[in-house]
Amino acid sequence: MSQMKTVQIKLKPTKTQDMELKRLSLEYIRQANALVKQAVSEEKFPRVSSKHIESDIPSVLKNELIRYAKSKHKQFGKCIFKKPMLSYNNQNFSVDATAIRFPIMADGKAKKTAIKAVIPEEIFALLSESKLGTLRITKKGFHWMAQICVRAEDKEFVGDGILGVDLGILCPAVGVVAADGKTQFFGNGRQNKHLRRKYKELRRQLGKQKKVNAIRAINNKESRIMRDINHKLSRQIVTFAAENNCGTIHLENLSGIRRTSRLRGKNKASLHNWTFFELASFIEYKARELGIKVIYIKPEYTSQSCPSCGERNKVKDRNYQCGCGYHAHRDRVGALNIAKTI
Repeated sequence: MSQMKTVQIKLKPTKTQDMELKRLSLEYIRQANALVKQAVSEEKFPRVSSKHIESDIPSVLKNELIRYAKSKHKQFGKCIFKKPMLSYNNQNFSVDATAIRFPIMADGKAKKTAIKAVIPEEIFALLSESKLGTLRITKKGFHWMAQICVRAEDKEFVGDGILGVDLGILCPAVGVVAADGKTQFFGNGRQNKHLRRKYKELRRQLGKQKKVNAIRAINNKESRIMRDINHKLSRQIVTFAAENNCGTIHLENLSGIRRTSRLRGKNKASLHNWTFFELASFIEYKARELGIKVIYIKPEYTSQSCPSCGERNKVKDRNYQCGCGYHAHRDRVGALNIAKTI
């Protein structure tokens, strides 16, 4: 079984290449908008080919913008494309360890040109092993980005161990290997809460000044930071599972926790700001890439039940104590019980 995913790669064009990418991307969108406008006026998409597009761009781009405009018109009808971009099919670009090659205009002719790229080793390995799809070039902030769609075959991991993962707020994740109890704490909950408070205060100040666009920009920046944290956290968890021969990861099924939680005050606010669903989904798809199964476990009483005798004990702080003499960190107890749940 295979899965589709998109990888993003930062490009490092020269000054001349940067100017040409900007020109091409603006012209690509301009021509696509012209086709949609014509389709709306004629009440059907025009029958055109690259020879009908009078523009100083490579013919491969003309073909792609026709397909792009046609698909969007079919999906949405009247629409306007605002973000400049370029699109190439998998026959018109290639990737090596340090560059991506695709046609742009040079000296009045379309020429397949190498654009320097920052490609991490694991991304290059994925691109080398997978069937490549379309390439999209866009600009994010000050950087040109290449987005490549890849079809990767699912792997089968032969490990027979189980890793239980307890997701929390004070400690974002705790992983425990069921067989030997090996434990790893992941992330920094205090740092995450500090980031949330920082951006909440910024929004409050900007709200007083009625700077709506600035608030929107702050929200987007905060989301990107938290998403990056979750990506790194999920990669650490999946790597820990693979290194400890765990072919299965047990995660808490936390759907509906915001409605059912009894937390109040700051902890309630932290819970509503916590992107646990995003973190769980990142763990799931990264695990799938390595052939590791993810099973969702009911979380009831996992942090209260003693792993030794099964007795339930309510805990007020981070230290779990049981009458049988067992004691451990409360989140470790939860992760251990999750790992052992069938």
